[in-house]
Amino acid sequence: MPSRQTEAEDQLVCDPPAQSVEAPEDHGDLGIRIDRSGRWYYHGSPIHRKDMVCLFASMLMRRADGSYWLVTDDETGRIEVEDVPFLAVELFTGGGGRDMMVSFRTNMDELVTVDARHPLRVAEDPRTGEPVPYVLVRDGMEARLTRSVYYELVAIGFEEKVGGDQLYGLWSSGTFFSLGRLADLD
Repeated sequence: MPSRQTEAEDQLVCDPPAQSVEAPEDHGDLGIRIDRSGRWYYHGSPIHRKDMVCLFASMLMRRADGSYWLVTDDETGRIEVEDVPFLAVELFTGGGGRDMMVSFRTNMDELVTVDARHPLRVAEDPRTGEPVPYVLVRDGMEARLTRSVYYELVAIGFEEKVGGDQLYGLWSSGTFFSLGRLADLD
């Protein structure tokens, strides 16, 4: 016996989509740049209105090739980012030891809690050898911790033996995040 579709199933099969889905128009390079200090520029002139910068930041995406794009429903365009698009400018903590939670406020007023989905990492500046700490904010985009925030973070860290290595770091959201090997600090 052939199966019978219900009226609702007929509508799902027969009704055309409400609107066509088209790719946003690509405007290429938008002439927007974010410098290493987190300042935004349009054709070389600083963008001073924080609400405008925050709006742009909310539309920011990072592609798999590492390029940064401003994307709306209708338009898209590439922007230049010297290092990362955000800075972590304020540190918040709750709890202590293995139960501690570490959060940052970015220069765009986004809050991010360090956890498995928002890891903390410390790279090395190839020119100076100095540590450069980052936290993943969203969608492959990171914030670099300002020097003062990094010093605050180091001040609350402690030694921990992990996999046979003596590390210096901290716990957040049940995960240990290394700030470096103690042997490297000697």
